[in-house]
Amino acid sequence: MEKYKLKELFIEHKEKFFSKEGLIQRDIQEKIRPYLHSKETVLITGVRRSGKSSLLKLVADDLISRRDILKTNTLYLNFEDERFVDFTVKDFDSLVEVFLELENPKGRKCFFLDEIQNIKGWEKWVHRMGEFENIKFYITGSNAALLSSEVSHALTGRNRQVVNWPFSFREFLLFHGLVIDGKEFYVKEKRARIKNLLGEYIKGGGFPEVVKSKDNTLLEQYFRDILYRDLIVRYSIKNTKELKELCLFLASNIAAIYSYDRLKKMIGAKNLNTIKNYLESLENVFLFFRVALFDYSVKRQIYNPGKFYMVDTALAQAIGFKFSEDAGHVYENLVFLELKRRGRDLYYWKSKKGQEVDFVLRKGLKVEEAIQVCFNLGNPETREREFRSLLAAKEELNPSRYLIITQDEEGEEKINQCHIQIIPLWKWLLLG
Repeated sequence: MEKYKLKELFIEHKEKFFSKEGLIQRDIQEKIRPYLHSKETVLITGVRRSGKSSLLKLVADDLISRRDILKTNTLYLNFEDERFVDFTVKDFDSLVEVFLELENPKGRKCFFLDEIQNIKGWEKWVHRMGEFENIKFYITGSNAALLSSEVSHALTGRNRQVVNWPFSFREFLLFHGLVIDGKEFYVKEKRARIKNLLGEYIKGGGFPEVVKSKDNTLLEQYFRDILYRDLIVRYSIKNTKELKELCLFLASNIAAIYSYDRLKKMIGAKNLNTIKNYLESLENVFLFFRVALFDYSVKRQIYNPGKFYMVDTALAQAIGFKFSEDAGHVYENLVFLELKRRGRDLYYWKSKKGQEVDFVLRKGLKVEEAIQVCFNLGNPETREREFRSLLAAKEELNPSRYLIITQDEEGEEKINQCHIQIIPLWKWLLLG
């Protein structure tokens, strides 16, 4: 690229980057702060439109406010801009020259690079600059290939990897002016407000722009962008009809259990490898996720049916076929997403008699917690079924904790030396 074009883009992108206002603090910033002073490259990935660019601005603000770096020592570019279509890895050195010429930085420098996976070979350049120049890199990308072993190898392990998700419920409340410190749980009016906002969160989801605009029609465009730009183009998928049908089916049946063979038949795919490749691609772009059956045999985990969840409940409702409204499955999807945010190693579990536990959380070889998600325990048969499943898990897995997440019921029950805590979803989401 010509240097004058790089200058124009550098100035325009940086001005827009620092003009962002009204951003809310993100939970993930706490995970990034320990890496602010290291030389390691910070890789931020996640689903498209989850606020990765805004997160870079928040990180930059952190650094500048702490006087760890000067504004003139920062560079920001978003490679989604179509004007970078001719930019190649060879242009990075010209870009650095432009930066030095325009800013005349002194000391440590920070480069914030958005959607860098569009530039082939970027990781080798980042490694060289991080190794021989006093530059710290913060890099985002929508594709999980950014976190691949190939990238880690090219960066020789000198990187930290974090996943940015759409707004958590705590962040959603912060956007609406509610800062939760625990006291609100005992104030009747605030508790009612929290519950009301949970209903909005379920309907509108956590994508930042959708939350701000309250325009759920954006979600259909997000899906099309992910489908065509992140999946079909990037993975050279030819049978777009099959992939789209798989997405619509999974969105309509969140928290349901399906085998590869069942999914293959549902969309008429030729073989199981096709389904496996589709599902791997869907997870790579953070759209759908497969949770394996808990088993001490990795082979049985892979070949048993999996449970499927989506990155945002409102997105599932926007593109799925709404044959029925299953609040329990929506709640379960929310719990799944929060557990992923918390970095938990999670599975579902089934006893030999067919009793199912929605989530078992493992740490090392130990099962730490068994979690059931049930919208309402008012029906005696439902209540008995949920407790029976947890008792079955106690016999076989012996977790340390047992939990049932509900719409509004709270308490504790002791059955056969098994202490089971019952907690409302809104409170559980805020206590983590």
